[in-house]
Amino acid sequence: MEKAAMWGAPPAGRWGSAVLSAMGQWGITSLKTVLVFLNLIFWGAAGILCYVGAYVFITYDNYDHFFEDVYTLIPAVVIIAVGALLFVIGLIGCCATIWESCCGLTTFVIILLLVFVTEVVVVDLGYVYRAKVQSEVDHSIQKGCKTSNGTNPGAASRATDYVQRQLHCCGIHNYSDWETKNQSVPLSCCRETASNCNSSLASPSDLYTEGYEALVVKKLQEIMTHVIWAALAFAAIQLLVMLCACLHRAVQEE
Repeated sequence: MEKAAMWGAPPAGRWGSAVLSAMGQWGITSLKTVLVFLNLIFWGAAGILCYVGAYVFITYDNYDHFFEDVYTLIPAVVIIAVGALLFVIGLIGCCATIWESCCGLTTFVIILLLVFVTEVVVVDLGYVYRAKVQSEVDHSIQKGCKTSNGTNPGAASRATDYVQRQLHCCGIHNYSDWETKNQSVPLSCCRETASNCNSSLASPSDLYTEGYEALVVKKLQEIMTHVIWAALAFAAIQLLVMLCACLHRAVQEE
C-alpha cells in the first residue's frame, strides 16, 4: 500500500468508482441514442400498423359477402388502436430518454409490456380466424348461390362481379358453373383482352376459367397473414426497446 501511494496510484475504491462512472456515461450516451432512434422507428411502425388495419377493413368491405363473421375484424381493430397508441408511447419514450427520467422510463416499459401482451393476443386471433376462412367462404358461397345468377342487381351478384373482375376468375370452381344458371356468364367473366366477348360459354378463350372460391380463400388468408406478421415484427421491435430502456435505467442507477 505504501509503494502504491508513493507512486501516486489512486486508491482501489476511487479507481473502481471512476471506471464505473466512465462506463455509465458511455452507456447512457449510447443507450439514449439507440432509444431515441428506436422510438422514431416506433412512429414509422405505428403508421404501418394503422395502414395494415385499414387495408383489412377495406378488403373486408369488398369481400364481406364471402366472409360474414364480423369478429374477423377484431385483429384489425386492435392493430389500429395499438398503432394510434404507439404514437403517444413513442413521444413518452423520447421525452423520458432525453430527460433521463427513471419514472418515465419505468412507465414507458410497463405500457410497452401491456401492448406486447395485446399483440400476442392479436397473433393468436389471427391464427384462429385464418383457419376459419375456408369454412366461412364455403358457407357464404353456398348461401349466395341461391340468390345470385350473375345478372340481377342484388348484393350477391354485385359481390360476385367484383370478385370475378378483381381476381380474374369465373364461377365458383370454374366458368362452367354458370352453365346450370342461364347458359351464359356475367360480363365480369370476360377477359380484359377480349374485345368481342358476348358472355357465351361457347367461347371459353374469351373468359376467365379459374373459379373464385379458391382465390377468395387465398386472398383472405393472405390478409390474415399480413396481420400476423405485422404484429410479430412490431412485437420484436418492442422487445428490443424494452431491453434498451431497462439497460438505460440500470446504468442511470449506477
